[in-house]
Amino acid sequence: MKEPLKNYLSVVVILVFASCIAIVGGQGGKTFKSVPLLVICMGGSFLMHWLMFIPSFIAKSEKFYDITGTLAYLSLLTIVSALTVSLSGIPLSDRSFLIIVLVSIWSLRLGFFLLYRIIQAGEDRRFRKIKVSFSKFFLSWSLSGLWVFITSANALAAIINNVPLKNDTVSYFGILLWAFGFLCESIADEQKRRFRNKPENVNEFISHGLWRYSRHPNYFGEIVLWTGIALIAMPTLSGWQYSTLISPLFVFLLLTRISGINLLEDRSDKIWGHREEYKLYKQTTPVLVPFVNRSAKN
Repeated sequence: MKEPLKNYLSVVVILVFASCIAIVGGQGGKTFKSVPLLVICMGGSFLMHWLMFIPSFIAKSEKFYDITGTLAYLSLLTIVSALTVSLSGIPLSDRSFLIIVLVSIWSLRLGFFLLYRIIQAGEDRRFRKIKVSFSKFFLSWSLSGLWVFITSANALAAIINNVPLKNDTVSYFGILLWAFGFLCESIADEQKRRFRNKPENVNEFISHGLWRYSRHPNYFGEIVLWTGIALIAMPTLSGWQYSTLISPLFVFLLLTRISGINLLEDRSDKIWGHREEYKLYKQTTPVLVPFVNRSAKN
């Protein structure tokens, strides 16, 4: 099968998967002109990414890739909140407001961090070959649209249900998980940024701070915080809406199997695999979860 056709078929699969979650997860939720609000959110996520894809491909630039995801998160939260209040005539509950705040804080922090990083570096190495191919670049933007929708699906469903936050142990534990994950991701990113900004660390790998306990503490934090969001949302869900809880699993699979750890580990092995100190770092430092889950690939 020719690569462009394979990429376009992948986009179709992405759309089918997102549509299934949106339609099934939207059961029992509010609708706008007979269309579930979750389906509207799904369409909005892809539409925003595809609109930004056009000028980005023309300019052969990936600089606005990550910040588009941030804008998509904020837009979906705004749209679903406005429609929920308008259709029900009831103000947003404290739970809905909390979810909006937590997702917004995370998306703004990460989005601007990644934007600053790519402006400072001048490029994102992952897109060197991808951005010159229409089908590959389009697939990447579609995957980002899927990422935004699937990760936020249970948060959006909870906002749509608009259930108050009561004496709910599960949700309170979710808040603590989100805070822990957010701190892990933020601290790890800042430690690596400072490490890379020192001239003496050019072509070196980081192995101190949180990176001493995990080779990818930022990804660990991201998985944990989305698990926290899922726990905050879970008590509001019913029936097929529970399908939106796929979010943490989706984040885990994407970061560990598709576009995250596997690619970074391969690149690191090519650069530092011959160095004894790097081999020791791999042997003594878990690939993802601190203190456990050591990589078999040493």
